Amino acid sequence: MSTGSRVESAAGRERQQRPTARALKRFRRHRAAQVGLVLLLLLLLAGLLAPLIAPYDPNVTNLRLRLAPPSWEHWFGMDHLGRDLFSRVLYGARISVLIGVISVGIALLGGMPLGMAAGYAGGRVDRVLSAVIDFLLSFPPLLLAILVIAIFGPGLRNAMIAIGISLMPVFARLIRAEVIRVREEVYVEAVRALGAQHLRILNVHILPNALPPIIVQVTLSMATAILSASYLGFLGLGAQPPTPEWGAMLNEGRRYLRSALHVSVFPGAVIMLAILAFNLFGDGLRDALDPRANRG
Repeated sequence: MSTGSRVESAAGRERQQRPTARALKRFRRHRAAQVGLVLLLLLLLAGLLAPLIAPYDPNVTNLRLRLAPPSWEHWFGMDHLGRDLFSRVLYGARISVLIGVISVGIALLGGMPLGMAAGYAGGRVDRVLSAVIDFLLSFPPLLLAILVIAIFGPGLRNAMIAIGISLMPVFARLIRAEVIRVREEVYVEAVRALGAQHLRILNVHILPNALPPIIVQVTLSMATAILSASYLGFLGLGAQPPTPEWGAMLNEGRRYLRSALHVSVFPGAVIMLAILAFNLFGDGLRDALDPRANRG
């Protein structure tokens, strides 16, 4: 077989690959995304296996070791009440992942119907719903979350609801834009001309083809949710003591920045790593799922 034939054959096989296979191939080439995936897996394992990995109970105090520095027995040292910081950070991973999943789930469940209705219906319905979305987007997400907590009160459950509501307009606007883009495709016009019902058109023909950017936004919003929960915990509006939440741990350690820096450094470091992991993974997903990405 000549060189030209081999090249054409290889190009033909590449064109015949399914979109999922091509996306996986692009993702495997994205080194930063793989780093993010490894960090995410470590975060998930730390949260799931915290009861098995943590060497101490995260809420048991030992005032004799209050603010003790890191050692072989206590890798991250002790906090102001003599609790093992390494154990508390591990248990904090469970809470942070839970906050991210529930908050983004609330945002998606609330934003998806708004965005789909606005994008598909168009006209007056679109104008009214878009005005609602724009009104919610006019509030900074953290300020909107604080407003919700001011109404319902502090606590972990209310913090997740507040974060979900603050992320809802982001999903609504994205889904609206994707529905508008997909509804103009020829195949959608064809099934509409054949008399398909609107719900079937939305659920079977439009939504599946609008999923890639939504999946990417879910991943990136997980980072935003964890960061927002840390803000609220630091302000005392999120998880309440003695819950081992990273933001609340930062708040507890800020009074000891000069005498016991480790109390704040380790929770702050894991927050940074978690945000970095979701952002790297989300960027990799975006590049992999984008059909215009370079397939080199």
